[in-house]
Amino acid sequence: MSISENVTNKINRRKITMAASFNKVIILGNLTRDPELKYTAQGTTIANFSIAVNRSYKDKDGDFKKEVAYFKIVVWGKTGESCSKYLSKGRPVLVEGRLNNNSWEDKDGNKRVTTEIVADSVSFLGSVDNGGHDNSGETAQPAEPFTGEEDDDDANEPPPF
Repeated sequence: MSISENVTNKINRRKITMAASFNKVIILGNLTRDPELKYTAQGTTIANFSIAVNRSYKDKDGDFKKEVAYFKIVVWGKTGESCSKYLSKGRPVLVEGRLNNNSWEDKDGNKRVTTEIVADSVSFLGSVDNGGHDNSGETAQPAEPFTGEEDDDDANEPPPF
């Protein structure tokens, strides 16, 4: 390999490395409220809820401190329907997804931004639902990506296991 080919290969590898990005969130917490179920104009289901994540630590003086962080969760499709059916305030969940920023102007013309987690999967942990069934470890199927169109075809459904 010539020197110029070697340099070109190194440059190309750096471009690939520098262009890579990754947006993945795995978070465990408790619901702060019951899920809210909504539908798009096309009939796609959207569930919204928030979770609280607790953190304990020692400060510089050796005293234990507690803090709570709150996160908005958005779940699309059949997974959202399952969340609405089985989850309730206080229930622990494990959410895997991605961060998403939404921006808008409020009624006073101020720019507002909020960050949410768009769930790919939600694992229901602990507790028993109102019907008396133990749902420990039950996992909802991965969320369907939103395409703006209603998809009645079940061919893209993941296997039921």
